[in-house]
Amino acid sequence: MKYTLFLSAMLLLQCSKVFSQAPPYHVVFDVTTKDTNTHKAVIRWCNEILSADPNAKIEVVYYAQSLDMVTKGKSVVSSEVSLLAGKNVTFGVCAVAMKKWNIDKSQLLPGVVTVPDGIYEILLKQKEGYAYIKASL
Repeated sequence: MKYTLFLSAMLLLQCSKVFSQAPPYHVVFDVTTKDTNTHKAVIRWCNEILSADPNAKIEVVYYAQSLDMVTKGKSVVSSEVSLLAGKNVTFGVCAVAMKKWNIDKSQLLPGVVTVPDGIYEILLKQKEGYAYIKASL
């Protein structure tokens, strides 16, 4: 009887430990618009997340018409992108979209990487447990 009570107590302690742990703060943003207000909002959200949890991992994925946000000479947030790329933020640009819009890797802001397919990149991040956020205003 004592052994059963002891095992039950240990099991309850382990369960409470598992359920009390907060999930990791991992977010993937889906950016498809050329709206510069959305571009500014994404930067603000990244900064707010990192303020709340400096260990958070963020990936911002660009495809469709959003590539101006990470293109030299067109971005309204170029300095912010470069600063955040040095933290736990990854800026990934869809290679398919780059080809469609005739954008070369040399035109991307420093710290920006390419991903083979933006939609598939988002799918992979969700499979890894990242929360999905569609960036729009």
